[in-house]
Amino acid sequence: MSTNPAQPATSNGFAQSGPTHAQHLKPSDISVGVVVGRTASFFDVFVFGIACALVFPKVFFPFASPADGMFYSFAIFALGFLAQPLGSLLFVPIQRRFGRTTTLTISLFVLGSATVGVAFLPGYESLGYASIAALCVLRLGQGFAVGGSWDGLASLLAIKAPPNKRGWYASIPQLGAPIGFIVAAGLFAYLWSSLSYEEFYGWGWRYPFFTAFAVNVVALFARLRIVVSPEYTSEFKQRDLAPALVGGLLRSQGRYVALGAFAPLASYALLNLVTLFTLSWALLYTRQSPTHFLMVQIVGALVAIPCMLVSGRIADRLGRRLTLGLFAILIAVYSGWTAVLLSGSDFESYLFIIIGFALLGFSHAQSSGVVTASFRREFRYTGAHFSADLSSLLGAGFAPLVALMLAAYLGVGYVGLYLLSGATCTLAALWISRKLGGLPNH
Repeated sequence: MSTNPAQPATSNGFAQSGPTHAQHLKPSDISVGVVVGRTASFFDVFVFGIACALVFPKVFFPFASPADGMFYSFAIFALGFLAQPLGSLLFVPIQRRFGRTTTLTISLFVLGSATVGVAFLPGYESLGYASIAALCVLRLGQGFAVGGSWDGLASLLAIKAPPNKRGWYASIPQLGAPIGFIVAAGLFAYLWSSLSYEEFYGWGWRYPFFTAFAVNVVALFARLRIVVSPEYTSEFKQRDLAPALVGGLLRSQGRYVALGAFAPLASYALLNLVTLFTLSWALLYTRQSPTHFLMVQIVGALVAIPCMLVSGRIADRLGRRLTLGLFAILIAVYSGWTAVLLSGSDFESYLFIIIGFALLGFSHAQSSGVVTASFRREFRYTGAHFSADLSSLLGAGFAPLVALMLAAYLGVGYVGLYLLSGATCTLAALWISRKLGGLPNH
């Protein structure tokens, strides 16, 4: 009896059922794992970041003024971004030796443990400065784990996307940023509105960190479902997406790592300005309730989602490099209105947030697509990995701290200059890449 060639026989003589190799890893299937993974990662970031503005100044820095407490908290927030490339360096050799499944499991276990550790951490009133030191260690653990959790799904998605839809598929992974923020902000808004002041600072603020642990477990299984499949391994071997040695990457593609790190700076800076900085600014300098302000930001994040999808369509017509450059120019224009909008009425500050989220959606949607496309095939996996680490460090890691200090000591107009510097770096990187032939337009 012959076996149907469309259903190859297994070792026991029975034909395999289900989709074939080509059907297993369609771009739409990969998109699910990418979005779930990115959403979980951004949810962790925003839970910690919102707590830096709303919780940590009172729980861990009660001896400092409200402004200084936020400065200290956002400095700890930046530690995670400093640890991220170090975590990548640590996990790349582990992945080369033991595989992606082992690396992803270890990194997400560490990430979940560090996150839930914050939920159990006693405050300054109980442990004194030891509580602050423990918070720093847990934040470093989060950063190390995020660096090791890179699974290459976004790179594979970019390669497998149809040539006429690469901009669209490049925007899909970026949906994790607004979705992760919506869930994190929604949790804090609900808890603040539902609990008394004493209940919130006594135990309520810990609940989002427990939730983050559960979200990481879900993300782990969603990504492992793809990563452990033989089709995934085969695709990565065929497409030269194994992790490369970092030394070889820097020697051969070092300038493209730098360009890939600077190209998304406008969107990364804007990301934490319209989320964490504006929240901290509102808590310090306005009388708006945290719930009300967080709800306005959630509306902004909801606006960003369709803007990201529209950006994908625009990029498929104009090219990703041109699209990213166009919206970097619009971000530069937007930065000039920072002082006017943040120093005005509540309506004007809300307008600043909504417009900022819209621009974020258009620009951030293409930032990773440009980075992924800049490297030779054999360096694409590791090159995209380290470029993303460096761009998030330079653009997002210190953004809320720097912006808040500028607003406090020099005025909100200087926040606009900071954002303008990010847009300038993006435009410069795109211009240099065009001269060098890196960061291709399509």
